[in-house]
Amino acid sequence: MTQAPITHAMTVDVEDYYHVAAFANVIKPEDWPQWPSRVEANTEKLLQLFDDANIKITFFILGWVAERYPQLVKKIHAQGHEIASHGYSHQLIYKQTPQIFRAETAKSKQILEELAQTPVTGYRAASYSITRKSLWALDILAELGFTWDSSIFPTRHDNYGIPGSPEEPYRIITNSGTPLLEFPLTTAKVLGQSVPAAGGGYFRQYPYALSRWLFKRASNNESKPQIFYLHPWEIDPDQPRVPNASWFSNFRHYTNLKRCLPRLENMINDFPFGTMSQSLGSTQITRELNIKELAGN
Repeated sequence: MTQAPITHAMTVDVEDYYHVAAFANVIKPEDWPQWPSRVEANTEKLLQLFDDANIKITFFILGWVAERYPQLVKKIHAQGHEIASHGYSHQLIYKQTPQIFRAETAKSKQILEELAQTPVTGYRAASYSITRKSLWALDILAELGFTWDSSIFPTRHDNYGIPGSPEEPYRIITNSGTPLLEFPLTTAKVLGQSVPAAGGGYFRQYPYALSRWLFKRASNNESKPQIFYLHPWEIDPDQPRVPNASWFSNFRHYTNLKRCLPRLENMINDFPFGTMSQSLGSTQITRELNIKELAGN
């Protein structure tokens, strides 16, 4: 029996360069309006790229951005792309209270739905910050009407990750009994270790041949759908430089910005991409975990 072709998920987290966690110690949210924004122009470059490639993707849009650039949200939707939530203020969830997280997430969802005039049912946390310390956020997402999430990175990292969690799409049963589909970020097994292969900084830091090999390995030779992600600022080598950041933050943020767009063009030529919903629809989800099991208890 011939297996139906799979579709990988191409995703963009719509935020500006001054929103990133790497600069959180030197740029406070109240200072964001003082920085020159480049998110519109960079996102429109990506829209043109995806239009030229004739693919539709998923844009996880920060509520703070949507509030200030409503026409950008409308343009993304008008061009047939899927709109999902990236929260409102790009804060690490495990540093928020459940009350603040619920209020911000509901606010962002409402802003996006009013602009796009369509239900927003997908979510991705800032910096993938649903970890074992913040699994309570999954219950809130389900309560607010989200049906799928892409916030869990099944790897070890200083800011995020749930090592040992499933590496393929699975169903989470929240404490209320409501199911939530989880599409974890791409990792590839290399010598028994889960190596990140989903895009972003890894995509800029690895040679392209390595990124391509890891992504193909994770997909088991195109038999399992995977996720690729990046941010609009990652294709912008001319963005303002942030002073007083650590050398490590500068390394993470600025490495190979000039190479990102050509590599992205190669990526969409080398693999079949679509939206998150299209990708989830091309796979059979058989694994199911409750919150306690996900926490490893």
